[in-house]
Amino acid sequence: MPSFTARNIPEEVHRAIRARAAQHGRSTEAEIRAILESAARPAARVKLGALLVDIGRDAGLTAKEADAFA
Repeated sequence: MPSFTARNIPEEVHRAIRARAAQHGRSTEAEIRAILESAARPAARVKLGALLVDIGRDAGLTAKEADAFA
């Protein structure tokens, strides 16, 4: 598994991560992995049909016309 080293972390950031790790009952390293995994995860996916319905409604389509995209 790949790894990396982060240098020159401000002390207040290090303290905050240690405190957060303690709150979650895990090591500082495990907490950093959790933070990185969360940050790297893509945002919730938007379904194209739902997006088209929203665009259609914004454009003034009737509900029946907009539902054709759903």
